[in-house]
Amino acid sequence: MITLRKAKEDDLAIIQHIGTSTYGPTYGHILDQVQIDYMLDKFYSITSLTKQLMEGHTFLIAQDGDQDLAFVSYSTTERKEHIVAKLHKLYVLPEAHGKGLGKLLMNEVRNKAMEAGADSLELNVNRYNNAKDFYEKIGFVVKETVDIEIGNGFFMNDYVMALPLTTLKPA
Repeated sequence: MITLRKAKEDDLAIIQHIGTSTYGPTYGHILDQVQIDYMLDKFYSITSLTKQLMEGHTFLIAQDGDQDLAFVSYSTTERKEHIVAKLHKLYVLPEAHGKGLGKLLMNEVRNKAMEAGADSLELNVNRYNNAKDFYEKIGFVVKETVDIEIGNGFFMNDYVMALPLTTLKPA
């Protein structure tokens, strides 16, 4: 039975493990190992994950029994009188692919974003990442193409994707 739990600081090593175990298989055909190592250190060190938690990122972990299999992180911000939810990370361990964990986590983030009053849910995805197809299947559309400098001469070559959210307003 799959359950979701909100991560605490004590769970950051689990998030780091899932992220680092997934990153290579996801990006190995897109990025060279030097950039992968740089990005893992930049985004998945315990120091970086702690900072993300302190900056208001919510991490949810999907588990099957006592096995932690996937996680998602997101936050909400106000932009020009609108609330926008941002999906920062969604990673599923390779051995857990096909179990519906990505969809389960996305549905939970969408529901939490709507509860927060967000008008849209946005994310960045590497232009060569197969996850783009997954996001399009659940309703995301490409909003723009960006190249984001992340230091050390490296760039993230991404699509910014958005999913409009509709909330039912009380009559």
